[in-house]
Amino acid sequence: MQMKTGIMLLVVILPLCAFGQSNFPIKIAIGNEATAVPYSRLFTSPIHPTIQLGTEYFYKNKLHSELYQTANFGYIYHKNLYQGVYVNTGIGYDYKTGFGLKFKSNLEVGYLHTFSTQEEFQFENGEYFNGPDRGNSRVMPTFSVGLGFAFKKKGKVCSELFVLYKSWIEYPYSAGFIPLMSHTNLEIGYKFYLNSHGKK
Repeated sequence: MQMKTGIMLLVVILPLCAFGQSNFPIKIAIGNEATAVPYSRLFTSPIHPTIQLGTEYFYKNKLHSELYQTANFGYIYHKNLYQGVYVNTGIGYDYKTGFGLKFKSNLEVGYLHTFSTQEEFQFENGEYFNGPDRGNSRVMPTFSVGLGFAFKKKGKVCSELFVLYKSWIEYPYSAGFIPLMSHTNLEIGYKFYLNSHGKK
């Protein structure tokens, strides 16, 4: 319970410092999740869809680099195992080239709550019965690398198309059996501002 409370406070309180920023980007991304060893395969099948909505708070935005904090809310659907919702936050660093290409990296931590997509039975008073699924609480550390391309208008960034390869861990996965489960997620997304933002 203390671990869950701590992570929720981390995810909710840290982004509050972003209120000093006047123009927040909106990030929308879809992806393909897999229970897989990271960096062994880029694309996996069958597809297990994900969707994520988020934003960023910039600590530094220089000519060739960006340092920022992320805040995201997402949904994962794995047909044979679970569906889950999560919130996370973390630190991102982008190296920017002069023509818009970005080399991206993110280190995030979050809270994941999963629900089984299959029927679950509980044993009580000598009988099995189909009880309510209250779900499971997980810690969700994530490391991402990828590429982005910033579209500019009159020297200011107005949007960005990006692709991220995410490696993340679900912990605890199955107490006394499998302590953690590694996942990958290939994600494509679009970041935009309601107004043009920033320098080149």
